[in-house]
Amino acid sequence: MFGFNMFPDIPRHFNTQYKCFSVSMIPGTERQDVERGGKIIMPPSALDQLTRLNIVYPMLFKLTNKKSNRITHCGVLEFVADEGKVYLPYWMMHNLLLEEGEILNIESVMLPVATFSRFQPQSEDFLDITNPGAVLENGLRSFACLTTGDIIAIKYNQRIYEMCVLETRPGPAVSIIECDMNVEFAPPVGYKEPERVIKPQEETIDPVDMMPAPLGFVAFKGQGNRLDGKKRKDSSLPELSSGKPIYVRGIPDYDYKIGTLKFLRTTKPVNNKESKDVDEFKAFTGEGFSLRKSRK
Repeated sequence: MFGFNMFPDIPRHFNTQYKCFSVSMIPGTERQDVERGGKIIMPPSALDQLTRLNIVYPMLFKLTNKKSNRITHCGVLEFVADEGKVYLPYWMMHNLLLEEGEILNIESVMLPVATFSRFQPQSEDFLDITNPGAVLENGLRSFACLTTGDIIAIKYNQRIYEMCVLETRPGPAVSIIECDMNVEFAPPVGYKEPERVIKPQEETIDPVDMMPAPLGFVAFKGQGNRLDGKKRKDSSLPELSSGKPIYVRGIPDYDYKIGTLKFLRTTKPVNNKESKDVDEFKAFTGEGFSLRKSRK
């Protein structure tokens, strides 16, 4: 009456049935982009009907196999299929337990935006990937939504890795288009954690025992006594009676030269033949002289 709609059009429900086929049955060139994603190809009549129903974008659909009561969700990639047919990725037909040419019910839905998802790889080979989170993120770019219980296929380095969707939040089916989603991985099927081998504790070695024993004369290796005859108090300093040098932890070597390395090793006892060649220090071996001149 006034030339414009005073009330917006209410979106109506899209619900119809098609014969489903796998992507390999599409006439013409092979469509690998459909096989490695989570979207389907529908006929042009579906686009015309969806436009007249004022469906809210992005277009998301619920796929139902009424024979087996299996359900999944997907998006749409193109509207170029033959009339009365839809083409699905093989992994999606496997989840729905569908055969070529069987009837599939498709209805439009609105799904909440995903906030969290948990995946479980179906083989241990997925652990060989250097960055599995980045591989999964890149593979999910071809998906529009996720359904709890589905086993999706991710292609990486000419290999297909199957991932089971264990959990999605905030619902059992979520939209992953333009969202910030936290991802977790469960242990792969058949994975067993390696047993930890506890190594026996190694004996601690005193650094003093590793230092070489001094050769020849060692000064001040005796014991001290008090003049009053009383027993002396135990000193905190290490005793020198053992003849070994004092090792004080934490004192740097001030004689260190840059570019040199020093290794402390235990020395073997010197043989008797070799000991003869070593000049040992002997105290008070010189000659004595008198200060008075001797009378002739």
